[in-house]
Amino acid sequence: MARYQIERTKLSDQVIRQLEHDIVSEYFKPGDRLPSERALMEQFGVGRPTIREALFSLEKMGLVALASGSRARVIRPTPAVVLNGLSGVMGHLLSNVDGQHHFQEARALFEAAMARHAAAHAGPDDIAALHTALSANAETLGDEAEFKRTDIAFHRVLATIPDNPVYTAVHDAMAQWLDDRRAVALEQPGQDRIALAAHERILEAITRGDPEAADRAMRVHLDQHYGVYRRMRAGERE
Repeated sequence: MARYQIERTKLSDQVIRQLEHDIVSEYFKPGDRLPSERALMEQFGVGRPTIREALFSLEKMGLVALASGSRARVIRPTPAVVLNGLSGVMGHLLSNVDGQHHFQEARALFEAAMARHAAAHAGPDDIAALHTALSANAETLGDEAEFKRTDIAFHRVLATIPDNPVYTAVHDAMAQWLDDRRAVALEQPGQDRIALAAHERILEAITRGDPEAADRAMRVHLDQHYGVYRRMRAGERE
């Protein structure tokens, strides 16, 4: 007779699956309130800690909003909320060298694609926004914190050009996950000017409408930046 491995799941996981199904199937629609904790306890036959654990998990999934003193409210998940929930996982990934390399490959693929798309599709308003962002970046040379902020802003304009909220959410999440890397690299004298020059080359290629050059300029920029970061971290470990 065949033997089967039966997986034992936590009660809260079972509650999550059922409520998630009810939300995704729009039994509960965005804006609706879920039943009270007491009603959910009776419905599922579990205690308050189990219900609260399930609700906290649904909040992290971007499916409900929780507020003290009121019932959980169903919300429509956004790309930003979904990606923000990965922050803890990404922290672990970036804590080791292999994870950093994998992330760098993913970032380069994404950023180069944004530059390539901009070169092929950017309109006059997009080009103007990039020039404004580049000028702001140039004005902050010598101010590490402000340069980092305007550096991020320049890259973000590229992510807005496709007019797809997923791309801007991916950019914002990556910028958050890369905060330490940018800070470490910009501590080195002259790195802000090197980054600014790279941004200028990227914009020149986009303005010319040259996707290949924009892709290449972005990859060179990111490789140089990552190389500085790796050397700094390697020096700390020695």
